[in-house]
Amino acid sequence: MTRPSMYEYAGGEPAFLALAAAHHRRCLLDPVLNHPFSRGTRPDHVRRLAGYWGEVFGGPDRYSRASDGHSGMLELHAGNGMEEDLGERFLACFLGAIDDAGLPADPELRAGLRAYMEWAVREVLACSPRDAEVPAGLPVPRWSWQGHV
Repeated sequence: MTRPSMYEYAGGEPAFLALAAAHHRRCLLDPVLNHPFSRGTRPDHVRRLAGYWGEVFGGPDRYSRASDGHSGMLELHAGNGMEEDLGERFLACFLGAIDDAGLPADPELRAGLRAYMEWAVREVLACSPRDAEVPAGLPVPRWSWQGHV
């Protein structure tokens, strides 16, 4: 029997929309994380974030088809001079949002979601120096029950 993708197991598109919305709310409430949002966001920010994360965990490739993939996401965050603390706060908001969104309490799912976000935070922080350059053409990363694929 084939195990469903993490995307399917978590609840598919509705689950990732709920996760992205919960994460966005938590970031806005954080006194440090809310600063990047002070200039506003795209009206479809939550839907795009849900699509990105959904694709990472085995969902449809809608984000990649409508954007510049992983390179585009990194470009949004590149050169902002982010501090380490920002990554820790972002991770904490993500972990809390998993509960807020009502994702399954399965320990393997939770560990996989956390492992991905720890990896993703390192990726974004690596691009945060003012002189950072993001390589073009990076595909959206894929994450499975076994980790980064």
